[in-house]
Order: sequence, then structure tokens, then C-alpha cells
Amino acid sequence: MDVPPPSRTATVHGMDDYPRLLHTVLDTPEVRRLAEFYRQLLGLQYRPGDEPPAEGNDDADWLVLTDAQGDRTLAFQEVDRLERTTWPRPDVPMQMHLDLTVPDRDALETQHRRALDLGAELLLDRTDDPDEPLYVYADPAGHPFCIFVA
Repeated sequence: MDVPPPSRTATVHGMDDYPRLLHTVLDTPEVRRLAEFYRQLLGLQYRPGDEPPAEGNDDADWLVLTDAQGDRTLAFQEVDRLERTTWPRPDVPMQMHLDLTVPDRDALETQHRRALDLGAELLLDRTDDPDEPLYVYADPAGHPFCIFVA
């Protein structure tokens, strides 16, 4: 006797049962500048066709960065104005932030220096926390992000 295959509703949910996160999009008045900041900070690459022009005017209003496998990670869209967070003051909340991890305190200090050299602004130093040492920064457009020891 042939047994029919199990119905989709009777199986454990698969990846096709839910939307998939494609990338996180950050608003910015300077698309290339912010994309370049995260490209260098995270070791990402431009999606084919989004690379900086060899010469001439760079009028990009939307750019995408990918990881080494070509999977999209971050995108950047142009806005006329962006109000920077005032965190930790509550006037303008974070609304969202990126969490980036490193394996140990030495790597944390290395990435701290890199982030500052690339143009990040330090918002909070919590490296004295024995359980989860971290730094909180604002990127060049004002979006907050953390680097911490996982």
C-alpha cells in the first residue's frame, strides 16, 4: 500500500513558512559615506553594480553591502534629513541599533580603535563590566551600534 507524503501543515515549519530577513536598511543623508564606513568596519563588499564609480559624480541614493558569500547584510537609502539619537538622554531614542561581537577583550580594543579611526563617535564605554564588556558608538550618520565580547 502506498503511503501519501505528509502534508505541509503536518510537518515542522520550514524556512518557506516565514518571510526571510534580506538586509537591514539604514537611512542616511550621505549614502556612499555610510556604506563605506560599514564596508571597512565589517569587511563587507558592495553588491555587484554598487561599487564606487571610477570617476565622476557618485549620486547613489541606494547601496547594498554583502558578505563574502554574496548574501546581503546592510543597505543604505538616502534621506534629506536624519535626526541623530541623543541616547543615553531620552530626547531622541535609539529606535534600533546594531550589535556586533568580538571573541575577547583584545579584539574589542582592536575594533574600538578601528571604529574610531573610521569615524565612529563613542557614546558609552562599559568595558569595566566583567560579564559583557562593550562600547556603544554612533556611526557617521548617527545610528547607534555596539561592539561587545560575546
